[in-house]
Amino acid sequence: MAFESLSTKLAGVFKKLRGKGKLSEQDIKDAMREVRMALLEADVNYKVAKDFIADVTQRAMGQEVMESLTPAQQVIKIVNDELTALMGGDEPARIHIKSKGPTIIMMCGLQGAGKTTHCAKLGKRFLKEGHRPLLVACDIYRPAAVEQLRVVGGQAGVPVFFEEGQKPEAIAADACKHARDHGNDVVILDTAGRLHVDEDLMAELQRIKAAVPVDETLLVIDAMAGQDAVNVAKAFGGQTGLDGVILTKLDGDTRGGAALSVRAVTGKPIKFAGVGEKLDDLEVFHPGRMAGRILGMGDVLTLIEKAQDAADAKEAEQAAQRLLENKFDMNDMLEQFQKVRKMGGMGALVNMLPGAAGKVDLDEDAAAKQMAHVEAIIYSMTPAERAKPAIINPKRKRRIAAGSGTRVEDVNKLLRTYEQMTKMMRQLKKNPNAFGRGMGRRLGGLFG
Repeated sequence: MAFESLSTKLAGVFKKLRGKGKLSEQDIKDAMREVRMALLEADVNYKVAKDFIADVTQRAMGQEVMESLTPAQQVIKIVNDELTALMGGDEPARIHIKSKGPTIIMMCGLQGAGKTTHCAKLGKRFLKEGHRPLLVACDIYRPAAVEQLRVVGGQAGVPVFFEEGQKPEAIAADACKHARDHGNDVVILDTAGRLHVDEDLMAELQRIKAAVPVDETLLVIDAMAGQDAVNVAKAFGGQTGLDGVILTKLDGDTRGGAALSVRAVTGKPIKFAGVGEKLDDLEVFHPGRMAGRILGMGDVLTLIEKAQDAADAKEAEQAAQRLLENKFDMNDMLEQFQKVRKMGGMGALVNMLPGAAGKVDLDEDAAAKQMAHVEAIIYSMTPAERAKPAIINPKRKRRIAAGSGTRVEDVNKLLRTYEQMTKMMRQLKKNPNAFGRGMGRRLGGLFG
């Protein structure tokens, strides 16, 4: 996950500070030296890291820390505040949709950054918000670029506009006219990328901006590009003018330095973060929440939003009622596993919990594999067995194991987990306060 390495190193620094009752100036200087090294190793721009440490040190040397009863906590608070400011402040940067006429968003960036996929992700997000987006294929050079946009647009449920034999600026102009005629209130232009920043690319983007009134120019950057990502942002910002950045592959880079550097170097906010390969894996970038994740404070608000997005309120109420009425069966269990996957998997969820980021050694691949095994076992059961697992005898277990490609031991393990869940629910029904502070431990033992 993003910032995993940085989070681990910062946790070590703060642990040392907490071990001291009072902090001296030398303690703070030593800690800040380690923080600076951690930032540089995370691929944060050198000047950004240097200025950040200077700001934190200046505040940490003040009376609010030196005379505090909890100086280590005050230092952590200062680091959190400065990280939030570095990435753009407390409030996320939004895309403002015009009340009259289509809002035109031009996506630009280097080839391979994920521009076309993120056009579809953005389109799907607008669709969920009640808008009528239109994707426009302005990349006439890359082989199969138009077809790729049509495929991902179809998966997102967003229409795609394209004209053969036209230049990108003409396609953009005709698309805007089409949007006005057909009631599309958001137009997303997928422009051509290059393997390097060149004059032809910049000139084409400028011609598109001259042909249509672009409201938002968003640069799509690969977070794994490190310092190159910052250089690309500077080049595009200087020649085409940017309104914001979409940072992709933030789930795959353990360093994540680009997220800390882009805003400071370009002055443009990160508006969205791509956190997975699925079309739903696009988050609004919240600087404060991201700072919390980096410092191991978790990101409970995003976790809640993910849960609300994954779960239908009526379905959730029905599931809870079935649990309390002791009607919870294997179909319900399968549904809960699928919701966890939709929310990004166990690793993504654990890293959003306060104090858990970087501390829980969770093998995401192994967890995903185990979840797939559980699903295969449940799918191998007959409808009667799913509804009433108690009828599953040794002969049925052997058949289920053979059908799912697992072992009888795996089937037994799943059935034991199911029995423990139903037992817990029966106890909860009898006495709502039965678990108390032991609930977390019981659930932890239940799911490993």
